[in-house]
Amino acid sequence: MLFFGHLSRPEVILMQNLSLVTHYNLLLKSLILVGLVLFGFFLAGDRGWLSIALNSDRSYISYVILLLYAVLSLHWLALVIQLATDTKVIDNLGSRISDLAVGDLQLDAGHVSLKGETVEKGVFADYLQELLHKSQRHVSGELNHQLLLEVLAERLMARYAFGHWAADMLLKLGLLGTILGFIMMLSPVGELTDFDPNVLQQLLGQMSGGMAVALYTTMAGLVTSTLLGLQYEMLDTAASRLIDKVAVAVDVYILPTLHQPAA
Repeated sequence: MLFFGHLSRPEVILMQNLSLVTHYNLLLKSLILVGLVLFGFFLAGDRGWLSIALNSDRSYISYVILLLYAVLSLHWLALVIQLATDTKVIDNLGSRISDLAVGDLQLDAGHVSLKGETVEKGVFADYLQELLHKSQRHVSGELNHQLLLEVLAERLMARYAFGHWAADMLLKLGLLGTILGFIMMLSPVGELTDFDPNVLQQLLGQMSGGMAVALYTTMAGLVTSTLLGLQYEMLDTAASRLIDKVAVAVDVYILPTLHQPAA
């Protein structure tokens, strides 16, 4: 458990709620989501839907969308592991932070030392280092870490800004395929000079091919954009919970050991 050593009942309830989303929970949710996505693609391939969609897309935009989604999902998985590692650091420090005394948190050769042990590098170590620098320059009164907490939140959210942009990009690529499909569908109409049945039959075949491009690229963009948006929404939620853990740990345990009473 995290920070449960010397807490009152309301504090215990608060910390238990914040500990519901641990690094293991985040990894488990991510693996479940990856498994469901892979199963969905396997089912679509097994039923022949995936091959029909790809073979019908003469613009090859669906190939590009699926390839980008695969690459972006690997990037997302790397961010999940990174965030889980940052969460694990603060989880593992829980018992030592709950017994923290004045002087236990120190800067040692550019590294943060907690009760003589170096804190593993990550967002929490960077945050503690900046907090210690601020406390050393703080003259008197209560030390306020609200600005540093906002900076931490901005740093975490900045990691995932690209993912939200990428999800929107996948949707726009699907819409681009829609436009190209309609162009491919309607362009033969302008070249029609003969109403021979054979010519009309060929024209209808070309128009249906253009419509297939429009519909399948739109579907590829919608599906991948929705999935990627869900994946990064999961990261945003986990990052918010990590910030909550940091805020409670610093307010309850760390700031009292750094507090300098007014002169």
